[in-house]
Amino acid sequence: MKKYIGTKLIEAEPMTRGEYNTYRGWQIPADEKPEDGGYLLKYPDGYVSWSPKEIFERAYLQVDDNENLPSGVSIGQKMVEEFVAYTETMTLGDRTTVVRCVLRNGFEIVESSACVDPKNYSEELGAEICMGKIKDKIWELLGFLLQTAWHGIR
Repeated sequence: MKKYIGTKLIEAEPMTRGEYNTYRGWQIPADEKPEDGGYLLKYPDGYVSWSPKEIFERAYLQVDDNENLPSGVSIGQKMVEEFVAYTETMTLGDRTTVVRCVLRNGFEIVESSACVDPKNYSEELGAEICMGKIKDKIWELLGFLLQTAWHGIR
């Protein structure tokens, strides 16, 4: 089989495996644990399924409700902030700051800033400038992801 990557906008709510089986009117198989955490999923076409918690949380990112948009959802500042896993900041030479930012999915963004006169250099200010650029890129990337989830790949 070939491998595929996909993105879709779904509705979900926390639900145990046992609650899902009750919801569907099914008996839980003897080899499954009813207390397993997971999520009830509802797809745009009405299809309903259940996903184990670990798998769901690796595959989906919660978006903010926004009734003012046709999609009903948007990317929020908190989402951008929480998508940063960690950063590394360093000074190169006597006036350049470089920030390496690793995102939750492992993607890396590197930005730099510099001043004209080394007397004015501040690594803290340079890092702040770099993080502004990085967050703008994260907004763009998450916006692209949301657009793909909402409209698919045409």
